[in-house]
Amino acid sequence: MSSLSARLLISVSILLLFFFGATIAVLDIAFRDVGEKAREDILDGQLMTLLAAAEPNATGELEMPARLPEPRFGNVGSGLYADLQDSDGKQVWRSRSSLGLDLPHGPVSEPGAQQFSRLVMEDGTPLMTLSLAVQWELPDGELKPYIFYVAESLDSFNAQLARFRRQLFTWFGAIAIIMLFSISLLMRGMLRPLRQIEQEIGEIEGGNRQSLSEGFPTELSGVARNMNVLIGSERARSERYRQTLDNLAHSLKTPLAAMRAILTRQKSPKLTKQLEPQIEQMTEIVRYQLRKPAATAAGAIGATPVPMETQLSRLVDGLAKVYSDKNPTIDTSVTEDAEFRGDTGDFLELAGNLLDNACKWCDSQVSLTIRPADAEGGMVMTVADDGPGIPQDAADALLQRGSRLDESAPGHGIGLAVVGDIARSYGGEVSVGKSVLGGAEITVTIAPHSTA
Repeated sequence: MSSLSARLLISVSILLLFFFGATIAVLDIAFRDVGEKAREDILDGQLMTLLAAAEPNATGELEMPARLPEPRFGNVGSGLYADLQDSDGKQVWRSRSSLGLDLPHGPVSEPGAQQFSRLVMEDGTPLMTLSLAVQWELPDGELKPYIFYVAESLDSFNAQLARFRRQLFTWFGAIAIIMLFSISLLMRGMLRPLRQIEQEIGEIEGGNRQSLSEGFPTELSGVARNMNVLIGSERARSERYRQTLDNLAHSLKTPLAAMRAILTRQKSPKLTKQLEPQIEQMTEIVRYQLRKPAATAAGAIGATPVPMETQLSRLVDGLAKVYSDKNPTIDTSVTEDAEFRGDTGDFLELAGNLLDNACKWCDSQVSLTIRPADAEGGMVMTVADDGPGIPQDAADALLQRGSRLDESAPGHGIGLAVVGDIARSYGGEVSVGKSVLGGAEITVTIAPHSTA
């Protein structure tokens, strides 16, 4: 995941999920405990009501009045049940609400001690029960043991608990969504300086800005300041390289001109014929190899796209004059999304060398196509001809990394070697194959936003 905003939102979401989950669990436990305690207190009050209403009859047995203070004991299926048993487990009395039901009874405690239990009826209804064993003193002074039972259905309590849980999830879910939305807006504002730096760096790469602006937050002002210092020092160093190498190139022109003058004075056509091509090659190599580092340094920051169609038009016009005797057909096609960011001279070296070789070896037809390397741009330049082509073993030798002039195949030596050097300096690659026209097909691939 590459987005810093997405990472922060996911991290905050996980923290909120953990925090809210723990809070919901704590509130649920607290609500359930408080609810159960309230139910126990209610049952205890109901039991005290039964104890207060019980009276011995003429036969010496306890009996309950027909109407109790709690009306639910008299309503069938009310959910509140009670019965009275003697020490032998014989039922002495049971509430009208429990008629037709087989109420479960929990363990019996010692006389005078209450016993709460959670039981389940045969139909699955959960109950909370309270039992109390007593020694009842009859009018004649005799103590007789009895067991009072009170039970209440937990269906309504469980329904309240479920409703409370739904409300908890709804409330906390709404709060989480509001918090995430608020945090996303907050982060959008806090990360705006980072997006501004990214945009300005892109403008510098595109050659539309010279340096980063000021006014960034304290945490980013140092980054912007150091980036501006780096850009300035890089441009100054590039300019020094350009001037130094330009001076060196000019100084080398004089010895080469002197060598030509000496050959002219020697008046030796044979020697001149042998050395003049070598001097010309030396001049061309020195010119390019000295210019290339300067272009590399100058194009490292803020490289602008080269107007490829304009430059190709000039190349084609020049080659048409050079090869007027052969008069080859040169077709060019440049896709709109294709882009070459770098030195214009490097682009001319690439296209010029490939087209020159193709015109030299073609029969009558040459084609050049340029398309994007991928969805983000870049360049794939393909030059094809209908000539004899390049043997595969010679192509492999030509494309070896760091190949020299004497390692090149005849007729494609210096041109293809220069093309390979330029492509590698831009992080690209060169491939040689057979074209649909029947001759050689040379492809140069350079990834988007690569600079020399």
